[in-house]
Amino acid sequence: MSSMVFSVFAARGSKILSGAMGGRQLLAELISAITPSDDPQIVYVDFSDIDVATSSFLRESVIAFRDYTRSALPNIYVVAANASGPVLEELTFFLSKTGDALWSCSVDDEGVAAGANLIGTLDPAEQETFQILLKLGRASAPDLAASIPEMGLSSTAWNNRLASLATKGLMIVAQQGKTKFFRPVLGTI
Repeated sequence: MSSMVFSVFAARGSKILSGAMGGRQLLAELISAITPSDDPQIVYVDFSDIDVATSSFLRESVIAFRDYTRSALPNIYVVAANASGPVLEELTFFLSKTGDALWSCSVDDEGVAAGANLIGTLDPAEQETFQILLKLGRASAPDLAASIPEMGLSSTAWNNRLASLATKGLMIVAQQGKTKFFRPVLGTI
């Protein structure tokens, strides 16, 4: 899978990021920097050298970018990278408040990720499914229905749970024939 590291500091030139307008400006830069791909690609939104970012800035930039890619460019997966404590705290607070989640990690200039972490909040069914998929690495809804019958969930119920995680950009979807397979965007936590 290919990846791209987008430096927020290089784009904005400031260690302190605030306001919805500034977030929208970064969103425009993020959108113009990506190239649509038929293959899955991770875009690491790199917060190296950023000391502080407000919720309004993060909402209008990295969260809006994630939402944009999920609807317009579904093979692009957004990950917050190298966020300082205050930036990570603000992003986690915003995501938790809205019942949302996002991958975060550290990443080097070559796009090699380490320390994968899920920030924000998933509902209990999403959290349970997320943990199962982390352990399995890859699965389809029929696989889960057959391998975990004690949960009493149909393939349709599993598919709904998996699709919800994919909509949030947490899982990569690959279709083989009529079956969709899901795997975590980043490795185990």
